Amino acid sequence: MDDYFLEYEDRKPEPPLAYSATRELVWQFLATLALVVGSWYIWWRWTASLNTEAMWFAVPLVIAETCAFLGMFLFVFNLWKDDPIEIADAPATMGAIAPDHPEGDRPICVDIMFATYDEDPALVLLGIKDAQSITYPYPIDIRIHVLDDGRREAMRRVTEDAGANYISRPTNEGFKAGNLRHAMEHTSGDLLVICDADTRPFPTILENTLGYFKDPKMAWVQTPQWFYDLPEGEPLDRVLDRRFGQRGGAFGRLVQKVVGPVQLGRDPFVNDPKMFYDIIQRRRNWANASFCCGAGSIHRREAVMEAALRSFGKQVEKRAHATEERLTVSSKERNIAPDMMSAIRTEAAMSEILTPYRFHVSEDIYTSIVLHADRERGWKSKMHPIVESKMLSPQDLLTWTVQRYKYAGGSLDILVNDNPIFGRGLTFSQRVMYAATFYSYLAPVWNVIFLIAPIIYLFTGVSPVSAYSADFFWHLIPFLVTLELAMMAGTWGISGYAAKASYLSFFPLGLRAIGSVIKGQTISFKVTPKTRQSGNFLRIVWPQIFVVSATLIAAVWAVAALGLGTTSHSATGVVSNILWGLNNCLAMAGIISAALWTPDATKESAKS
Repeated sequence: MDDYFLEYEDRKPEPPLAYSATRELVWQFLATLALVVGSWYIWWRWTASLNTEAMWFAVPLVIAETCAFLGMFLFVFNLWKDDPIEIADAPATMGAIAPDHPEGDRPICVDIMFATYDEDPALVLLGIKDAQSITYPYPIDIRIHVLDDGRREAMRRVTEDAGANYISRPTNEGFKAGNLRHAMEHTSGDLLVICDADTRPFPTILENTLGYFKDPKMAWVQTPQWFYDLPEGEPLDRVLDRRFGQRGGAFGRLVQKVVGPVQLGRDPFVNDPKMFYDIIQRRRNWANASFCCGAGSIHRREAVMEAALRSFGKQVEKRAHATEERLTVSSKERNIAPDMMSAIRTEAAMSEILTPYRFHVSEDIYTSIVLHADRERGWKSKMHPIVESKMLSPQDLLTWTVQRYKYAGGSLDILVNDNPIFGRGLTFSQRVMYAATFYSYLAPVWNVIFLIAPIIYLFTGVSPVSAYSADFFWHLIPFLVTLELAMMAGTWGISGYAAKASYLSFFPLGLRAIGSVIKGQTISFKVTPKTRQSGNFLRIVWPQIFVVSATLIAAVWAVAALGLGTTSHSATGVVSNILWGLNNCLAMAGIISAALWTPDATKESAKS
């Protein structure tokens, strides 16, 4: 086993961001102001700024800006409201979480499930041991299961020697979702804790989360995923001192006095999920729209099974109706005999699979939508704010790419093939929240335009706006300033630049996912590797390298052309687009450096 992470065993997660009513009011005011100013800017762009002599350039750019502004509106809606952190007392008995249960006086039974395929048994064993250390203030029945889709004898021995239950199946149908379904058929816990092979639950995971289930409508609780092995990087002054001597180190210290601590090589793949869990997911609680993210989530078995039965019934009726239509068309009979319809429904039921978790690469968000859309039961979800487990992060760009492609492709596949935004069941707020998630994966389409627009101007001198005049900056700068202030207030306490840069540099992977879904290709389930892949991965980031190279060459060309005075470039246009292009290059630089990042090199440089 690659045990590099053992040196990080003593790391502790940061506490969740504290709720502040004052900060929330400031955020809401600035966000409203940014939306108003942004609407004014977008209206002006469409009505008064287009270069009518270059509509081939002007129109795509303004469409991209409009799409991005719509994404901003959805993001503001997502972040609009937070709730104070309140942890309910742990329930003592089954009756506290299911008032009508016939065995209300017995202890709650919890199944902790570790889904694995080819991960090292020694890694899974760490999770088993941590699960055995879980504490609870009342008697509780905790059952630990290892769900091995690799059917490995070594994994069986490790599991049984540790005193846990080993579960395997003859096929890998449905991948992780199928693995969980099979395990549910062989277990009976009232609640399920879903863990990946590398999940290490904390002792408090049940004590801090089961209180939510005292609401009989609470279907699942998601806890933040925390990667405890994220590289910490190296201080700027130390790097510069090693490369350029004492003067370099002094310059690095001076820079850090001005801008604060700078750690080079810290979290090179922007894996830190704090922005997602502590900001985006937590602020969906008010709309009952936080969705399941798999590992670290706790589920009510009743909710999962009931949703599965409802989905099963709908699919059976859909199959039966399709068969009925084919028979009426071929036989030209208006009605089919009752006994024939009964046989058709029976055949449909035999053909359909009852699965608690949909066989899908993004089974977690899919199941979330199914449960949220059940208006009759009114199932609820909760994003718990406190980290209750730790996991391993992708340690190389190839692994990161596999994971992010799976996220993007799976989400877009749900959007295109199941259309939950306009389906029945979800409330208006839930629809908007899920729309924000799906819409974010479409951003590469317009982000590409933002990346190539300054390159086009710098090479050709053709402007997408009528002029880079005072009127242009009078409309643009207030929007950018109010937007930045709003985002600072909305995400206060978390550094946002790395996430924004990653969002922009994600474009090749995002376009690939969009293309695959449009073509109808299946988004395959690939297990995210838990060991580091060797080598550099520049071949993966060649589009980002092209953007940087083209931007720098175009900038040199534009400056030379401006000096010669032989093109239509303007000084304000050249300066504006160079600054725009350099910002794009800075965003691309992060993922390019990640392609070259090696943990061993970082450690060696830190020691020297």
